[in-house]
Amino acid sequence: MPITAKPTPAKSLLSPKDHTLILIDHQSQMAFATHSISATELRTNTALVAHAAAGFGVSTILTTVAEKSFSGPIFSEITEAFPRAEVTDRTSMNTWEDANVIKRVNAIGKDRLVFAGLWTSVCIVGPTLSALDQGYEVYVIADACGDVSAEAHARAMERMLQAGVRPMTSLQYMLELQRDWARAETYDLTTGIAKKYGGAYGLGIIYAKTMFGASEGGHEEARHA
Repeated sequence: MPITAKPTPAKSLLSPKDHTLILIDHQSQMAFATHSISATELRTNTALVAHAAAGFGVSTILTTVAEKSFSGPIFSEITEAFPRAEVTDRTSMNTWEDANVIKRVNAIGKDRLVFAGLWTSVCIVGPTLSALDQGYEVYVIADACGDVSAEAHARAMERMLQAGVRPMTSLQYMLELQRDWARAETYDLTTGIAKKYGGAYGLGIIYAKTMFGASEGGHEEARHA
């Protein structure tokens, strides 16, 4: 019999309440040696992810390594999005081996995890493979990660993909949370973040709205129906 299509999203698509975002070691010293992505692009993409997660109410864990003694403070783009959030500092390179972080993962209790951080080959490979090994569904926001070289980042992504990690990008992450322009309650949030951190896409939104008051997908009609 033929398949009957239904207007429902795939179960593998993310929604704001079905996952925990874990941001790892977006810190000054870690960024100094990151060469797979420019510092400007990394900070912009990280800001987009952080502000989207905060705006959509995603459960989020922030963690650093040796913040006071070596690696420095977490990016201000993250603390601006989460001004009152607890930041868990660690000594372990593999976040998953830190008891305090795992305590927070268990307290939140979600089986789907999304990771981003520095560096991809160490601080992201370690916890993602560990979480997969324990049965979690794992995503990585590739362009909010970085490594000491393009080669290091690429090999790390390949290793994770081979193990079952699902890759995505920062803009993809935010738009997957929104998913429908008729969702009026988060429309301005999404387009506002895109205008500030969405690069050329954000410029396009600014242009369209400024020049002829455009809205995506008949949003204004849906909002005032």
